[in-house]
Amino acid sequence: MITALAILLMVNAAWNAIVWPQFYRRVSRDERARDAQGKPTKFLVVHAVLIAISLAIALASLIAAIAALTGAW
Repeated sequence: MITALAILLMVNAAWNAIVWPQFYRRVSRDERARDAQGKPTKFLVVHAVLIAISLAIALASLIAAIAALTGAW
């Protein structure tokens, strides 16, 4: 059971690592991402924070999966 959960955590980490950076590229190119002076808008900042949190959760998932598989947990 631990192995299955560890694999699920690794899939979660991989999914987040693949999807969120691509989403950030799309958001950063959006016309709403910067104002007339080129400064980041709240639209870009909020999305960047959400993406950073998601990637942090992905890293935590990967660490937990490795810990579970190696018996460190």
